[in-house]
Amino acid sequence: MPRYPDYSPAVAGIPGSVYSALAHRIETFEGEVYPLHVGDTWLEPPEGCRMEDLATAAYPGLHRYAPPHGLPALVEAVAAQVAARTGVPTEPRDVLMATGATGALGAVAGALLAPGDEVLILAPHWPLIAGIVRSFHATPVAVPYLGEVNDPEGALEAVAARRTPATVALYLSTPNNPTGRVIPRDQLESLAEWARGEGLWLIADEVYEDYCYRGEHAYLRALAPERTFAAYSFSKAFGMAGNRIGYAVGPAAAMDQVRKVSTHTFYSAPTAGQVAALRLFDGRGEPWLAATRERYRELGAAAARRLGLPEPDGSTFLFLDVADHLDDRGLFGFLEDCVERGLFLAPGPSFGPYPTHVRLCFTAAEPAVVARGVEVLAGMLGRSPP
Repeated sequence: MPRYPDYSPAVAGIPGSVYSALAHRIETFEGEVYPLHVGDTWLEPPEGCRMEDLATAAYPGLHRYAPPHGLPALVEAVAAQVAARTGVPTEPRDVLMATGATGALGAVAGALLAPGDEVLILAPHWPLIAGIVRSFHATPVAVPYLGEVNDPEGALEAVAARRTPATVALYLSTPNNPTGRVIPRDQLESLAEWARGEGLWLIADEVYEDYCYRGEHAYLRALAPERTFAAYSFSKAFGMAGNRIGYAVGPAAAMDQVRKVSTHTFYSAPTAGQVAALRLFDGRGEPWLAATRERYRELGAAAARRLGLPEPDGSTFLFLDVADHLDDRGLFGFLEDCVERGLFLAPGPSFGPYPTHVRLCFTAAEPAVVARGVEVLAGMLGRSPP
């Protein structure tokens, strides 16, 4: 039991930087910078849905607390959208507006986990989920999956091999961050049925639901609604990362417990961010989303071609193995060489047991800047000029 000056062992083991330990070098780098290490977008949200479009005269209380569970009108709009997309009846009680999908997943973890529990995490995975699990004194267990499992039978073998009596939940991300892959429906069906038989909770990180370029994005909650929590994000869908608005959807009784955690951690999601999100539902959101989806698809395909990779199925990332280009300094040395050229990438170990991989976000900067950054990486990997 820690006492002054010690800290929680669980928190002490969480890395302070997950996207790049070298990111601070951006501030002092002389020359053009290619900041492709963080998952973000150069685009502004749709017109009419930006902070500059909001005024207290039109929205009294804009700078006060929102209701802890979310603005009622936004919660209702989200519930209707989720029901339409997933086919699962969804009521406002099933929804929690949160401080981004990060806050939503944190609240879910707080409601489910106890010290000593384990969570199976399909890897490569969104890096913050491991720290979230550790923050609630449970253990994340990486399950190598994306790029390795090809069928429902393999899916079951992968998770069953790491299941222990301490396992309480299975987390997955699709469309996946960082690989850009989409988990096929038949694999999700097998995982859902397996979790049902094992008595496990399911946590689906579906924040890139709107950015599926090839194949189908299947909603996990449609396959096991009684035990599935799903997380979504206005940050990723509409370029609103700074607004910090996401949401969780799950079984009503379980969401009552999730709301307890959210109330006692972040209390309520930012009011202005929720108002901006609500304006998306008046017809401004869908045209922007359709155009952006096509633009992202083209950018991802172009970056993948230049690097000799398959085009991403979804999300805004490429995940590549640079093992053949490492020297005795290992991955950190490679990333240092990238930084010397102004290129910032995320290290593979942030996403699971991937000591020779890097992640690149192809929407993190203006397209021309991304293209020049990709060209730098292509040169380092020995890819011939086009």
